[in-house]
Amino acid sequence: MKGETSWISHCHDHAAINTVESDSFSELKDEDKKEVSSVLVDFILPDDILERILACLPVASLFRASCVCKRWHEIVKSGKFLWNSSKSLSHKPWYFMFTSLKEPVGYAYDPTFRKWYGIELPCIWTSSCFISSSSGLFCFMDNDSRTELYVCNPITKCCKSLKEPPGFKFSDYNALAMFVNRKTRRYSVSIVKSKHIPGNLFQWDISIHIYDSGTMTWTTRLTDVLAGWRGGDESVICDGILYFMIYSTGIGGLENRHGLITYDVSSISASPGLLMRSFISVPCSLTCGRLINLKEKLIMVGGIGRRDRADIIKGIGIWRLNGTEWQQITRMPHKYFQGFGEFDEVFASSGTDDFIYIQSYGAPALLIFDVEQIKWRWSLKCPVTKRFPLQLFTGFCFEPRLEIAP
Repeated sequence: MKGETSWISHCHDHAAINTVESDSFSELKDEDKKEVSSVLVDFILPDDILERILACLPVASLFRASCVCKRWHEIVKSGKFLWNSSKSLSHKPWYFMFTSLKEPVGYAYDPTFRKWYGIELPCIWTSSCFISSSSGLFCFMDNDSRTELYVCNPITKCCKSLKEPPGFKFSDYNALAMFVNRKTRRYSVSIVKSKHIPGNLFQWDISIHIYDSGTMTWTTRLTDVLAGWRGGDESVICDGILYFMIYSTGIGGLENRHGLITYDVSSISASPGLLMRSFISVPCSLTCGRLINLKEKLIMVGGIGRRDRADIIKGIGIWRLNGTEWQQITRMPHKYFQGFGEFDEVFASSGTDDFIYIQSYGAPALLIFDVEQIKWRWSLKCPVTKRFPLQLFTGFCFEPRLEIAP
């Protein structure tokens, strides 16, 4: 076994992907495609043993390994290898960061090896889009045209276009959420559409549309009217329940400007007024709230607003929803809050497993909170650079998985 271990180390050196200081994730130089004739043990190993050894490589390194020789390429790209390696590969979530420039290039952060990899995705062109991820896939919806819908694996770049739901156009606000069933590999995409009712200052039409990858069809599950509240752009699916944020339109002088609505995605029909009957108050006055699915539990990362000025942030908190009650997990320490941007009342945040990423829109600063270890830390500095004064940075969290496809 000692020999195998040393050979694994050699294999890792041969196949390891270069970090962004040199090559990008998708760029391969001719000198990297070296023959393995010097590694004599490769010729005597049967395929099943070689598969087990290659499966020990990090996800990023597998792509370099597939370029070493034809045999390795066939193994790494085979469905059997992808399925078996998914059981042994570490799936600590990565974070993909990109800018407001209309360029499909961004950088993915691997927290295990503390490295940034340059990745070019086929279906992201602007930071004003909606993105939701689950179990290795992400769904992208263009906020400008509102007609572009894609599901993609950011590692393999396998991408599929979805048709838009009926009546999708002409909405004022949209919230996108995605959920992948790990057993069946079927996925659901939900869109909560919010449209102002003409002539009614405080009334908004809310509709919920669900896409099922098994039937490849959209269904409109619910239409309802909210008075004094509107939908927004924040939603997530946890354990079969759709959660989405609603925002006060200024009626009644409410203490909190945000609220939470729940909806069972397995429900087929619903009576008028159902949404507000599921209303859950937020734990405090918020400048913004971000919803995250961590192991089928709803997590909210929120900017804590001042009582006298709700639009001024004084801290960032993380809460877990238990039933209808919020339990505070932690609050960002002041030293991180100062370095993060104490004057930015809104920010990006996403996560999965035990990791929560929080990112400033104004700079490529990325903060990580490990829920299991209750530990904060900064990522290494992202190589993306600011070119223009109004350039924004955003991103999303995803699991690096090879075997799943849209």
